[in-house]
Amino acid sequence: MRKMLNVLYVTNPEAYLNKDGDNVVVRVDGKDIFRTPVHYLEGVVTFGHTGTSPALLGLCVEKGVNVSFLSPFGKHLANVESAPKGNVLLRRKQYRLADSNDESAHIAKSFVIGKLAGCRTVVRRFISDYNHSDHIKPLDKAGKVLARNIEKVEKSDSLEKLRGIEGESAKAYFSIFDKLLLCQKDCFYMHERSRRPPKDNVNALLSFLYTLLLHETKSALVTVGLDPYVGYLHRDRPGRLGLALDLMEEFRPYLADRLVLSMINRQQLTGSDFIKKESGGVLLKEDSRKTVLTAWQKRKSEEITHPFLDEKIPLGLLPYAQALLLARFLRGDMERYPPFIWK
Repeated sequence: MRKMLNVLYVTNPEAYLNKDGDNVVVRVDGKDIFRTPVHYLEGVVTFGHTGTSPALLGLCVEKGVNVSFLSPFGKHLANVESAPKGNVLLRRKQYRLADSNDESAHIAKSFVIGKLAGCRTVVRRFISDYNHSDHIKPLDKAGKVLARNIEKVEKSDSLEKLRGIEGESAKAYFSIFDKLLLCQKDCFYMHERSRRPPKDNVNALLSFLYTLLLHETKSALVTVGLDPYVGYLHRDRPGRLGLALDLMEEFRPYLADRLVLSMINRQQLTGSDFIKKESGGVLLKEDSRKTVLTAWQKRKSEEITHPFLDEKIPLGLLPYAQALLLARFLRGDMERYPPFIWK
């Protein structure tokens, strides 16, 4: 259990939620392990738990507390909520700002800064851990490019400039990604970022984890009442999860890229875990996907002190923390949306 910014997150799959008076009670194996008055909460988010009593759902609807049901892997399943109130106003504000290029650029800056800072930290951590490596010079150069580009982002005033800087930074980052791969170089290498389809094992693994991450950010945004399809950096396109793609930029390096490097460098995966299709695309095998999913869930259970909230939370709740902060910014409760900056 975790209560953060007045939202209760239930991550124990054995938990059952019940009502006791005006209290929300969490039970595991017939024992009460957590309780809180319902009026302390804005929402309840559950991850694949055993169930929720109808009486509690009725209490939450009556008190205006949104209850969100997610799968154990973070896929949004359903919401139970009272008649729309604040969410309508919140989404209307989201849409108004998205219609303004200037406002969109102001918000998009934070997403790009979070991403570039995370990429730079991945590079700096490798340099710190392997300063004896022959690869340090190009890594140091890429790190300096990312640092300069973070400053450029701060001074940019248009979406076109931001996208250009983000694209240049991604090219610099992925140009040295191969040098961060230390083992099994015959089957794990990266010459460039390739998608639809990924053309090598590393790109296949990155794409798989980015898909998982996209589900997480979509669920987080829906949970706080935002429309995951209307973004600021990623503009509207039919079926495109624009805002979910925006938000996930901050987490790509920290949650996905690091796990890719860790699983390859620790030899948790081998070349036999992938299959190459006749089209040239590369995919993870069925059993191998299960291995990655297990590592993904383990990664999400690790804890970090949130740099803005100054509170310890599981990594799996980072998208929800940032979605809450984004919603509060859009409501006007904060002057600027604070991106997740990993140091």
